[in-house]
Amino acid sequence: MTRHFLRDDDLTPAEQKAVLELGLALRADRYAKRPLEGPRAVAFITDKPTLRTQVSFATGIAELGGFPLVVDGRLAQIGVRESVVDTTRVLDRQVSAIVWRTFGQERIDEMASVSRVPVVNALTDEFHPCQILADLLTVAQHRGLAALPGTTFAYVGDAANNMGNSYVLGGATAGLHVRVGGPEGYLPDADVVARAREIAATTGGSVTLTTSAKEAVAGADVVATDTWISMGDEAEAEQRADLFWDYQLNAELLAGAAPGALVLHCLPAYRGKEITAEVIDGPQSVVFDEAENRLHAQKALLAFLLEQG
Repeated sequence: MTRHFLRDDDLTPAEQKAVLELGLALRADRYAKRPLEGPRAVAFITDKPTLRTQVSFATGIAELGGFPLVVDGRLAQIGVRESVVDTTRVLDRQVSAIVWRTFGQERIDEMASVSRVPVVNALTDEFHPCQILADLLTVAQHRGLAALPGTTFAYVGDAANNMGNSYVLGGATAGLHVRVGGPEGYLPDADVVARAREIAATTGGSVTLTTSAKEAVAGADVVATDTWISMGDEAEAEQRADLFWDYQLNAELLAGAAPGALVLHCLPAYRGKEITAEVIDGPQSVVFDEAENRLHAQKALLAFLLEQG
């Protein structure tokens, strides 16, 4: 059966751990695994602006021995010029996997429903599962993979988005104690939280939602944030800045975390808004390790999915 990665809980806890183990191995030896030798092509389609996602997938596909076939979604107009189903039926006859950075989750779900090759969610409006794999890999890099279960992971800011949803799902799968701090109305989707809590009950993790940034961060081993203005929210920039000001990741807020807590941000970062320059450029920041780990985590994921087919 073809395996896809559309949201964080598409991997079981054991499978997620196996992917992270392989990611650490590929970080140590980038050419240790070459499942795309040939080269076999992997389609990378992007409907949204991208830097880290395109670079990490294109580089990773090449390092796995494959050919990254980059498709500009604005030109392809999937779902407009040609249906998602017909596009998929063209692609899966020619490539070994499809990676799509798009808008609604229903688009990638529809693609996966007919694709005969693995489909990977490189970002949708609802989930960003590859980023969470990279974040978990970063924590494992600095603390050890065995330390993930039981780690307290705080995320503050706008959590009514793909990052908030994926942090609770992926974190619960890893056995983390995930705390999310955001304003009322800007917390993860209730159905996603319910699913994350089901998973946490089996992994020893937990999911806590609060409107207090200080409560979320208190004693945390890892503190993460993201932009207050996601793609599509630009018209609300001034309103959001006022709303989220108390959730800025600054030295005062970070002081409430555990000593030496790691700082994460998936980038791009807006210094002086959701995070201060002092924090993102400070000694606790592992933000650029996190950016690099997109490469290693995604290579491990692709290798895992290809081996399942």
